[in-house]
Amino acid sequence: QADQQALKRVIDRLQAEGVEVAVDATPIAERKGSLPLPLEPERVRGAFGQSRGEQGLTWQGVLLEAPEGTEVSAVYRGRVVYADRLRGYGLMLIIDHGNGILSLYGHNRTLYSEVGDWVSQGETLAEVGTTGGRTRPGTYFEIRREGRPRDPFAWCARP
Repeated sequence: QADQQALKRVIDRLQAEGVEVAVDATPIAERKGSLPLPLEPERVRGAFGQSRGEQGLTWQGVLLEAPEGTEVSAVYRGRVVYADRLRGYGLMLIIDHGNGILSLYGHNRTLYSEVGDWVSQGETLAEVGTTGGRTRPGTYFEIRREGRPRDPFAWCARP
């Protein structure tokens, strides 16, 4: 719960700052349901809304298991607003896509982008890792709209 509260505080701060995506870009909401996943997972563990078995907590995103070092890509164009360690999530990268929509990528081994960088859809952001207490390599992936977690598979094509 403490880890989820720490993430919520970061998200709330980032939402208050906001970012404007270039005028010529199609808003991410218009691509809902057709975005790519950030990587090809070997296994999806911890589906959105599923019980985590810990004090009534549920998954607010998905855990995409893949070999350590697998490239993690941006699901859509946006600006990096967070790139640092976050308790329970390890190396975390957050992209603001405008219109109150964020994508989050956690448990990475390495980050290739920094706060303020503009990234394109499909651009490599990070490498799959085991940071933040993971024993198996994977990337935690989440979509938030107006600060609230949304089912990533409602936004991205299923593997």
